[in-house]
Amino acid sequence: MPTTVDILGVPVQPLSWEALLAEVEAAIEARRRLTVAYANVHVLNTAARDSRLTRFLNQVDICFCDGNGVRLGARLLGQDLPHRMTGADWIWALAAHAEGRWRIYWIGGEPGVTDAAAQRLRQQHPALEIATDHGYHARQGPEDQASIERINAFKPDLVLVGMGTPVQEYWTEERRPRIEAPVVWCLGATADFVAGRTARGPRWFTDRYEWVGRLIAEPRRLWKRYLLGNPLFVSRVIAQRLGRSQQR
Repeated sequence: MPTTVDILGVPVQPLSWEALLAEVEAAIEARRRLTVAYANVHVLNTAARDSRLTRFLNQVDICFCDGNGVRLGARLLGQDLPHRMTGADWIWALAAHAEGRWRIYWIGGEPGVTDAAAQRLRQQHPALEIATDHGYHARQGPEDQASIERINAFKPDLVLVGMGTPVQEYWTEERRPRIEAPVVWCLGATADFVAGRTARGPRWFTDRYEWVGRLIAEPRRLWKRYLLGNPLFVSRVIAQRLGRSQQR
């Protein structure tokens, strides 16, 4: 299996959840800096027209697959990404593993949303040490600096950043040097799902057609992302495949 699968200029690592968690644990134990991001169709479509985002995704330590669309893209390129990991699913496994072991700081979302998500996690994992903050602070100046100081004062092992693409990636790129935690991990709108603000369909459905459930839940906001973005992504991947064939 390849170390990475190049999709539209972004190297995606074919990791399982267990392998990803092991990488995070090793970084925390060694107090080694690790930055984690993810790739789904929306992220890769955005990166295709955003060189800064593409550069960030190439510079992070881990970029994993978060979506069956990306798995399809890999297959169209003749490669394989065997696992799809989306935050709304793995956040519970992360909380279970972190309970009594790691301190987590979760920043992002509108005021109150990430806090509500953390409370739900603590209902199942009462010993989980987790602090939160919203993602609507000023991007520079005293307010921004104060938010970073709050993170460092908590002394987290892991910082979760959920502000949507590309805001969360820009935020992480700019502030990573000031964040003392070993691991910083972008996770998108996970807090909205955990807090119950955004509905998901049944697991058997979302495992295959997550985007359909999201489109039904938020059609006015997401119709362009999926109804236009999905075909555009496939066409870009086919163009990448044809470009490789022509080069050979």
